[in-house]
Amino acid sequence: MLDIRQIPVLSDNFIYLVREPASGAVAVVDPAVAGPVLEEAKRLSWKITHILNTHHHPDHVGGNMEIKEATGCVIVGPGHDPDRIPGMDVEVRDGDSYDLGKERSQVFFVPGHTRGHIAYWFKDSDALFCGDTMFSIGCGRLFEGTPQQMWTSLKRLRALPPATRIYCAHEYTESNIRFAVTVDPENEALRKRERDVKALRAAGKPSVPSLLGEEQAANPFLRADAPELAAAIGMAGRDPVDVFAEVRKRKDVF
Repeated sequence: MLDIRQIPVLSDNFIYLVREPASGAVAVVDPAVAGPVLEEAKRLSWKITHILNTHHHPDHVGGNMEIKEATGCVIVGPGHDPDRIPGMDVEVRDGDSYDLGKERSQVFFVPGHTRGHIAYWFKDSDALFCGDTMFSIGCGRLFEGTPQQMWTSLKRLRALPPATRIYCAHEYTESNIRFAVTVDPENEALRKRERDVKALRAAGKPSVPSLLGEEQAANPFLRADAPELAAAIGMAGRDPVDVFAEVRKRKDVF
């Protein structure tokens, strides 16, 4: 299985160093900055061979060129958005696969947060790198997409196996939970996640990765088609896209 190391940077970003042990290939997922990544790779004696970008925002690609200049790595990113990924060598699109050494990822086009966002699913390692499309108990803001696009994207990710670990790009879980309980107050899975996250954060530990099974049960943005959530916000019987849009609207001003 992949050896995945989490590097916290800036105020709440996560960068991931991902090593495929059979080949020694090492990918950096969404490097906001270069320095901490190069330092950690040096400490581990890992040679960086790839960068995997999910989308173009500066806190996901800001370290691309410095890392590439230092290591000669190959930069892989969304072919749906080719002009906004610094130094991109390989474009991947929805349905493509991309191999990191002997481990294969499947690429999902998941627009909504941005128009070109993608995610990488490493099936054999139960690992999903979803950038800012899905967070633990949350989802990304709709900067460039529509509620319909984001709901479709989230449904695709929700359909992956429940044991999938969600390696999202930010430590937002506590604030996401504070909002989620306002729209889904009777959800016991959410309340359990609330207790678990409080304990993790009190111990100085990250709340990420989470398990997709937990998100399926507790994340309101994955539950827009759940009748009990629609009823809780006064939208019983409404189209899930409308329910999702209302929940996202409430979160934007929370």
